[in-house]
Amino acid sequence: MKATVNEGCISCGMCVATCPEVFRFNEDGAAEAYAEVEPQCVSTAKQARDDCPVSVIDINE
Repeated sequence: MKATVNEGCISCGMCVATCPEVFRFNEDGAAEAYAEVEPQCVSTAKQARDDCPVSVIDINE
C-alpha cells in the first residue's frame, strides 16, 4: 500500500506524529511519505490521513 502527501501540506506534523513509520518531514519542512504502508501500520496511516487538517494525504489501497 502506498501513501502520498500532495502539495498544500502546511507542515503541521499531525501525520508525522501519528504514523512516523510512513511519514516524515522533508528538507523543505513539508511532510512526505517515505515508506510503504506495511500491514501493521495501515490503521495509523489511515488515521493520519483522516486527521490531516488540509486533506493532502492519499492512500492507494
